[in-house]
Amino acid sequence: MSSQSAAAVKRGQPAGLYLLFATEMWERFSYYSLRGLFVLYLTKALAFDVPRATNLYGTFTSLIYLSPLLGGYIADRWMGKRASIILGGILIALGQFVMGMGGEGAVYFAMGFIIMGNGFFKPNISSIVGDLYEQNDIRRDAGFTLFYMGINLGSFLANLIAGTIGEKVGWKYGFWTAGIGMIIGLAVFLWGKDKFLDGKGKAPSFYRKQAAELAKEEHKEVKKDGPLTKDEKQRIAVIFIMAFFSIFFWSVFEQKGAALNLFAADHLNRTISIFGWSWEIPATWFQSFNPLFIILFAPLVSKMWIDLGKRGKEPSLPGKFMWAFWLIAAGYVVLLLAAMQLGPGVKMGMMWLIMAYFLFTMGELCLSPVGLSMVTKLSPAKFISLLMGIWFFANAAANKVAGFYSGFIATWPLEKFFTWLVVAPLAGSILLFLLKKHINKWMHGVK
Repeated sequence: MSSQSAAAVKRGQPAGLYLLFATEMWERFSYYSLRGLFVLYLTKALAFDVPRATNLYGTFTSLIYLSPLLGGYIADRWMGKRASIILGGILIALGQFVMGMGGEGAVYFAMGFIIMGNGFFKPNISSIVGDLYEQNDIRRDAGFTLFYMGINLGSFLANLIAGTIGEKVGWKYGFWTAGIGMIIGLAVFLWGKDKFLDGKGKAPSFYRKQAAELAKEEHKEVKKDGPLTKDEKQRIAVIFIMAFFSIFFWSVFEQKGAALNLFAADHLNRTISIFGWSWEIPATWFQSFNPLFIILFAPLVSKMWIDLGKRGKEPSLPGKFMWAFWLIAAGYVVLLLAAMQLGPGVKMGMMWLIMAYFLFTMGELCLSPVGLSMVTKLSPAKFISLLMGIWFFANAAANKVAGFYSGFIATWPLEKFFTWLVVAPLAGSILLFLLKKHINKWMHGVK
């Protein structure tokens, strides 16, 4: 049996996946704590108007996703993935504590630290996950789906813990809680990196030295440094194409952190009354339904991909993206139908938003972990972190669009606002369907 075939039938996940799961969980706890509080903090504590707050949110989150281009390049060329993750975590924690100092000036300084930190952290931890698997290992998509559960466990806890502390106790304490989360993630990574990663993620000089010592591997290293083949160029083109289509999804999905966060605060009936006792649920709690649904359903989706793959019936990469578009459009149809029933001064029931978040989640599971896996499968080894940065660049563009569009929730009728969020992903799915055949061809057998 060839080594490639042996990799394809391995069972169980590499031990390093669980270390990276825990590290990413705490980093995402830190980020989503900030994201859940950011727009509410700007509008309620610093008196920003809604368009200004959501535009700043869009700029911030877009730069968060743009920064991996630089961080990925530096890691590939000089620092290595491990050192980049450590530096990134330190900068993120510092930014969270600066944010908690209060005031508009502190916001901009904190944004700078967090943006830089994310650039070093985000592409490199995802790339090490990919390094744990050989190219056609059927565990890869399932592994990324499980890794994605770590992201969402952190997100779920963030809004319940730091979100509640920020809204109910004090904004600065919410941000400082986010900083503590990042410190815990760093400690976990430092503790386990040498025990569980089997040499993955070290600086490029380590691999050059290793190649010199193992002559039998020399031809492999030469190939990595040679010119790209036609197949490799077309696979890279697929990454760019799918990154472009992901913009249709993320620009709609990322309304969650801005417009839908404000919608939950201002247009949702959040009061629970039991036997004469009433309590208003914090608006940030609704940000936790999306990660909760991922935690509950990601294992089922992971198993579904493996089962379909074994039977040769797994949807193609474009097919999974199309399902993502249809599901998120359906989520906004739910909100549109609910908005059409509201009268003046009437607030929407909580279940409408929860149902929409369930559909958003199902769409996300068809696109986000699959997209991360795609980059690691289609990238030439020497460009993997840089091309992971390209994937996040698409998220950057989408977040800027999302922040700009979110501002209209303050002036447009809800029916108009939600209608365009139905139209955009449906338009993307039609265009993707027209290109589906060519995209599958350019992947050259990579599944």
